[in-house]
Amino acid sequence: MTKPTTTKPGTLRLAPRPPRAVPAAQPAVRPVAAATPAPAKRPNAKPRQRPVTALRTKPSAALQAVEQQPPQLAETGDRLAKRVAAMVPCSRSEAEQYIEGGWVRVDGKVVEEPQARVLNQTITIDPNASLLELASITLLLHKPADWVDGTEESLAKLNRAERRAHFDDARTLLVAANHMARDPSGIRHLARHFKALTAAVPLENAASGLIVFTQDWRIARKLSEEMGSMEHEVIVDVAGEVSAQALHLLNRTLDADESLPQAKVSINSSTPERSKLRFAIKGAHRGLIAYLCERAKLEILDMRRIRLGRVALSDLPVGQWRYLGPHERF
Repeated sequence: MTKPTTTKPGTLRLAPRPPRAVPAAQPAVRPVAAATPAPAKRPNAKPRQRPVTALRTKPSAALQAVEQQPPQLAETGDRLAKRVAAMVPCSRSEAEQYIEGGWVRVDGKVVEEPQARVLNQTITIDPNASLLELASITLLLHKPADWVDGTEESLAKLNRAERRAHFDDARTLLVAANHMARDPSGIRHLARHFKALTAAVPLENAASGLIVFTQDWRIARKLSEEMGSMEHEVIVDVAGEVSAQALHLLNRTLDADESLPQAKVSINSSTPERSKLRFAIKGAHRGLIAYLCERAKLEILDMRRIRLGRVALSDLPVGQWRYLGPHERF
């Protein structure tokens, strides 16, 4: 027997809520992501390594046009030396010597490169062609002041800062444009004359004057082995007049230091503002003239070497070069 429920007066009793329907349990299914196609890979492809400093911008249209241009075809035809060897006839090496000697013309123009390619051009060989003129040559250059003479000794004395900075090398003056207009040697100018040149007899950077570049090993050996007995003539401009006491002091080098070479000094001209001294010294001695002038209390304004042995600078302009003539000897 159930006990009747009693309610207090003034209270409201709500009917009980019906229970919620629980959905039937389903097995958990993991969502599957949409399959993305894998990028196509080349066989044995290396991973791309993009540099950190690579540009992230799109290349310009002009650059894209250049990159899309088809590669140029390689030059076709026969080597000029091969054609000349068949025309003479002669060996391939002799043909190269004819070409380098300036005896071969292609369509009327002298070509000095044996490796040049020719197709249907007209090739002519000078009837006076000879291999006897292919001797080694020697160039004489009038070096400007404050230029390095181009010798290994002078280049080795340049420090790291001077090498990194721009410096004027006398070798850069050996070009066709600086060839003396009235070269008395009469030697034909050829491109091979600027190859395998050895600079001999160094000269101070601050001085101007005669320096020698040669292909002839005999001249190079003579200038190196006999330089100590070869007389060098140098013209030195000093400020003011040169007194007899100063001139006497310049000529008495052996009395001051027995290790110094003998110098013969004479006065070419003298004015109250400027005087010209002629130094004749055997051998190239850097700093000797500056030391002698400083001891005599003379200020050097200009220095120019005008002779090496029996070869003189003559009227060669500054910055120009000429050939050593067949009759000239050091």
